Amino acid sequence: MEFYHFVIQNKEIFKCFYALTIILINVLIVLKADKLYSLSFHNGLRYFRNAFFFFGLAFASRYFLKFIFDFVALYHLRFVSVYFFEFFLVVGGFFLLYSLLWRRFESPKPFSSLFSPIIALFYVLALVIALIDFLWRFHYLLFISQIILFLYAVIISHSNYRRNRKTHKFPKFYFLAMILALAAWILNFLAAVVFSWNMVFVVNIYILNSLFFLLFLYGLIKVVRG
Repeated sequence: MEFYHFVIQNKEIFKCFYALTIILINVLIVLKADKLYSLSFHNGLRYFRNAFFFFGLAFASRYFLKFIFDFVALYHLRFVSVYFFEFFLVVGGFFLLYSLLWRRFESPKPFSSLFSPIIALFYVLALVIALIDFLWRFHYLLFISQIILFLYAVIISHSNYRRNRKTHKFPKFYFLAMILALAAWILNFLAAVVFSWNMVFVVNIYILNSLFFLLFLYGLIKVVRG
């Protein structure tokens, strides 16, 4: 309990440290995924890389954009950082799921990993989710959409793991990470609806989120090193 007491007493410092750590891990994941793509030319890695690019943008906007607004004396716009965070986070979730499904929707050599009809749909859906939560002043739609998305991702990644566990290392890390992400989003929903953002509960969510990103980074390092 001393750890939780320390975090609560230094909440803002902890949040900055947490955000910087997650952003750094995302940068490393993007670089490792890009390197692996240059070796394998596996298109799923392009969407995987994009997912963590947007996750990095999400955490950067959530925890640091408000400081920019403060610096330029636009204090009334600080809340906007939350909805940038939500938009980028949802887009990242869509890209992560799409990295498992892309073969079902497009040709083997897509023109762009950031722009296509189905990716445009991701951007629109993410914008709609963020706007509805902004207008209704809660984040329930974010939580529900991500719980559904990651539940689907757990099912697909488990299927991939069972099919490829003897020939590929990465599906195991993918499956375990999806379970962690699903658990984190369920806890986020409970924290908002049941526990009124109890800080002890929130710290546990931060730990789960960190494990989610670290597991992917570890998996990529293992694959790149062979």
